[in-house]
Amino acid sequence: QVQLVESGGGLVQPGGSLRLSCAASGFTSSIYAMSWYRQAPGKERELVARITRVSGSTNYADSVKGRFTISRDNAKNTVYLQMNSLKPEDTAVYYCNANRFSNSYWGQGTQVTVAS
Repeated sequence: QVQLVESGGGLVQPGGSLRLSCAASGFTSSIYAMSWYRQAPGKERELVARITRVSGSTNYADSVKGRFTISRDNAKNTVYLQMNSLKPEDTAVYYCNANRFSNSYWGQGTQVTVAS
């Protein structure tokens, strides 16, 4: 099993920045990739960014390219999402996800609200 705990959400003005963290515990050594998803009210959950644990290969949703950066610290079993130039449309609950073999694990989510 893998447990995921997100932190770092909050209220920020348009154009501002936030940094989300996701700490993993449990059988972390066999995690293949970790991702950030988000879900806005009335919308489906969507992939924001993904990073593989060993190579650090990343991919991003088109809507966040150039503004968000995903990174990892394997020694701390933590993945980060640096969010810059935030827009109101980035408002959502952000979820951390980990893939381990054929299993997918989710955190409880952290709210990000971008408003003036």
